[in-house]
Amino acid sequence: MQSGKGAKDELSGIYPTGDLEKYGQVQNRMRSRWSPYRVILGLTLAYYGLFNFTKTHFTEHDTSRQWALRAFSNQNAISGDEAEKLYLSVPNEDSALAASRAYATHPHIASSKEDFEDSKVILKLFQNELNISAPPDEPIFSAGSEASRNATLNIASLKQPVAWIDTYNPVMNTPVDRSLQIVGDDGGSVWGADLVEDGDPLDPDAAKYRDAVPTFHGMSKNGTAEGQLIYANYGTKEDYDELEASGANFTGKVVLTRYFDTFRGLKIKGAQERGAIGVLMYSDPRDDGVVTVGNGYAPYPLGPARNPTSVQRGSVQFISLHPGDPTTPGYPAYENATRTEGENIPKIPSLPISWANAQVLLKEISSATDARVLNGQTSARKVKLVNHVDYKTMPIYNTIAVIPGHIKDETAFAAWVLGAADPTSGTVSLHEVIRGFGALVKQGWKPLRNVLIASWDAEEYGLVGSTEWAEDFSDWISNNVVAYLNTDISSSGSTWHASASPSLANLIKQAALELPHPTDVGRALWDAKTDVGPFKVGKGDEAVMQAFEKIQTERRTSPTGIGALGSGSDYTAFLQRLGIASMDQGFGGTPFDAVYHHHSLYDTQRWQELYGDPGFYRHVAVAKHLGLVALRLTDAIILPLNTTQYALEFNDYLDKIEKLAVTHSVDSSINFHHLRHAIHKLQAASAKLDEEKTAAEKDFKDKLSKLPGPSRSHNRVLRWLKKSLYYILRKPDPVKEFIKAAKRVQKSNAKLVGFEKGFLDEDGIKDREWYRHLGVAPGKWLGYGATTLPSIYDALVYDKNATFAEEQVKRVAHVIEKLAVKITP
Repeated sequence: MQSGKGAKDELSGIYPTGDLEKYGQVQNRMRSRWSPYRVILGLTLAYYGLFNFTKTHFTEHDTSRQWALRAFSNQNAISGDEAEKLYLSVPNEDSALAASRAYATHPHIASSKEDFEDSKVILKLFQNELNISAPPDEPIFSAGSEASRNATLNIASLKQPVAWIDTYNPVMNTPVDRSLQIVGDDGGSVWGADLVEDGDPLDPDAAKYRDAVPTFHGMSKNGTAEGQLIYANYGTKEDYDELEASGANFTGKVVLTRYFDTFRGLKIKGAQERGAIGVLMYSDPRDDGVVTVGNGYAPYPLGPARNPTSVQRGSVQFISLHPGDPTTPGYPAYENATRTEGENIPKIPSLPISWANAQVLLKEISSATDARVLNGQTSARKVKLVNHVDYKTMPIYNTIAVIPGHIKDETAFAAWVLGAADPTSGTVSLHEVIRGFGALVKQGWKPLRNVLIASWDAEEYGLVGSTEWAEDFSDWISNNVVAYLNTDISSSGSTWHASASPSLANLIKQAALELPHPTDVGRALWDAKTDVGPFKVGKGDEAVMQAFEKIQTERRTSPTGIGALGSGSDYTAFLQRLGIASMDQGFGGTPFDAVYHHHSLYDTQRWQELYGDPGFYRHVAVAKHLGLVALRLTDAIILPLNTTQYALEFNDYLDKIEKLAVTHSVDSSINFHHLRHAIHKLQAASAKLDEEKTAAEKDFKDKLSKLPGPSRSHNRVLRWLKKSLYYILRKPDPVKEFIKAAKRVQKSNAKLVGFEKGFLDEDGIKDREWYRHLGVAPGKWLGYGATTLPSIYDALVYDKNATFAEEQVKRVAHVIEKLAVKITP
């Protein structure tokens, strides 16, 4: 080590000035007049003191260069395989079942008293499991307040885990009254729908809370509509286009659609844009696969088929425009926030109804034949839809905990939604994750990176809690978060699925291959991707079964087996607005599973224990997988983000776009060569980054092995003395070399984290500028489903504008070329 100014500057962020001067004086004395034995003794004392110093004083002189010495100076700390083994020993079925019975056996609609109490229960869980001392005053902060801002922005200064609740104030609606009638020729009612689920006493919770949460749509329009009925199948853009092509006139009509295929709100958006005045949505047994009453299965709660009175509630926000509070797009919903009118919510009223009620209405359209065809036929009589809701600002509660790590500006994020399946099954799995992390903390574990765990409120209204927090702390998230891991519905069926940023795909797959199958000894969790339910007797709707087989084929033939993320859960703001690599996972249903009554009264604890996940093995499998992925993100020296896998998948993205240009009869002269060349540049740059990150990690470990430290045995003393003597003779300073290696690692990690952000463009996507990710976004008319290269896709498929499409091709190519330069070592 040189004793001049450059060397001192290099270490100035690591040791206080006085200690640095003493360290330099020791070196000078070593070189001038000490005997070899005195040199060895002097080095021993000096380095022992330095390492003890790092343990006690580094937080007072914190810089990004200190993490390596802090993290690797404590040889007794639990880490690596040992930490993973301890974590995986904690989640268990009995605990998961008990948690589910605690959370799922009462309603907790957003902003209700029960919702607030549940948030405090989660806060208490954080405090108990993570060894957090409860402060005298409950840490419940108003969003935008100094306390709320400091809780997140001061994470880098934390020494111990902390937890708190942030309270936001979005505009949301609550039901007042609703009705649905068939109107006779004289204007009077000839039939009125029972809009309350039957609450069969065989399911105690369903009976107890029969009308605790009325059947309504979150974010629906307050109002009344009276008009003829017209059937529109799933209410997709393609369904509406087909009806219009057949001569159907939607003006003044009430549209009847079934659930699935596209997000609820987009069914309404398509209807209102064509002049409709109201929308009704129902759950059709055709979408239940083989498990139907027609195939001999008894309806729930007697059996696994659909209860005919069940109703799916849920948000009807236009989620592909933007999620979150409709009145504060792009900024947080503080109590005193400036509000807009809200452009991502319907302008016509809607109601969710049961299959039992839908059958009556379908007969109004056609009594002689099945009315569920796209022919534009309308009912002879009108229906009257009344949806009275009250819009107002309402408090919601995000509950957050942080386990501080050694690297203060890198944070791994795990989150879930506060049904028994949706969203409580996610809560149950994260309950087990917290217990696992708590066991590690109690054994002295300190992660390499910060771990932030969040319970988001008001997800079912339109991802409100997560979106408001992400908009509130967008700069901090962009500068600190390395990945976001999400779970919403962890168990509602037999098939395990995961969707994620391609950079996380290999990490997700490897963890799933290492974990055992939840119910089948000898198989891995990964093998559950092909599992189907136990009910095999009977024939399902042909179109539905074909759609299922298509999904299965796509999963089998995809490069990684991990799908792209669209929307519909809380990763949306993190991935598609802020560019954070994200993951979502869970067990979902198949045509051979018991019918999952999504957002219904019958999404109950009894259903979950009887059909959803008997034994709660799947809940635990999700907890183990999510925690294992989180640990590997948290404690890896080089972040396990595979940018090359991501870059290679862009070949497939572009192949699909080129085919679309042909199938949608858009001008074939569009030149995709520039974009293809840009993708190749990105792949080449990523390959170089692969080489650099591998070399950086090897160099780090090599320098770590040469770093002197406190001895614990005679042999270690001898080895350490040899290293010290080598240091004296060859002169390089192992501490300085180690710090250089650590900085090299951080440089590589910064490029890995920046990869996903490289696809962002501040101008966003046309007609939905809130979304900034040019690699993936929720489909404009899908919502749930993902569209890759969305700005180009929309220009080709929806705008049918070759000129604009070519502009988007050039725009995306430019973004990718900039990213290639940015990640090149």
